[in-house]
Amino acid sequence: MERIDDPDDERLAPYRRLTDASAQRDGVFIAESLPVIRQALASGYRLRSLLLSPHRYQELGGVTGVEHIYVADQPVLKAVAGFDVHRGALAAVERPPLPPLADVLARSRRLAVLEGISDHENMGSLFRNAAAFAVDAVLLSPSCSDPLYRRSVRVSMGHVLHVPFTGVDPWPGALQLVRAAGFTVVALTPSPDAEPVDELAPVERPAFLLGAEGPGLTPEALRAADRRIRIPMAEGVDSVNVATAAAIAFHRI
Repeated sequence: MERIDDPDDERLAPYRRLTDASAQRDGVFIAESLPVIRQALASGYRLRSLLLSPHRYQELGGVTGVEHIYVADQPVLKAVAGFDVHRGALAAVERPPLPPLADVLARSRRLAVLEGISDHENMGSLFRNAAAFAVDAVLLSPSCSDPLYRRSVRVSMGHVLHVPFTGVDPWPGALQLVRAAGFTVVALTPSPDAEPVDELAPVERPAFLLGAEGPGLTPEALRAADRRIRIPMAEGVDSVNVATAAAIAFHRI
């Protein structure tokens, strides 16, 4: 354990400006809260360091395989991170390279394919739902946000560290590779002419195609799908949160 009392200490460089999603962190991402850090420790990811309040240090107990464990009081944590780190626990986790698309397809039977998901909380919720309903991997269009951004990792409750993901590029042309690997691309849309999800016959190897809230899937992505499904809703409501829609479709199919 290394005690730190100076917020300008260079050892804390990875933990600065945590509210800035564009900040560069020298090959690491940040995990926040003890439950997420425990998930990281169990995931096989390499933790470069921990930054903990004294209370969280005691609560975490013995940790092996971490290069540095820094302990600092709450004012130091706040000064470094740029917000009140009331959970008192942060970790700098080494960012691995993305696996090749072909490898992910070969190891999967159920996929979630995301287009333009830029909201960090929706991204985290989608990964949590993917883990809950046995979706094997998540594919990301180039316009998606980083699943390993701090808020996404926290909202996912660390499940983003256990569900493989990689990019799909060019978009949406590379969906042909998904189809060629034996998947049926199933697009979720509120369009009234789409098949109701509760009437859909079983799909052996589904690839659920999901778009951002508001704009939804682009016309190009919809044209690349094999099937289009909708979730029937009460009159006057045309859509739900994208993570909620995904959970319903994952569970149903």
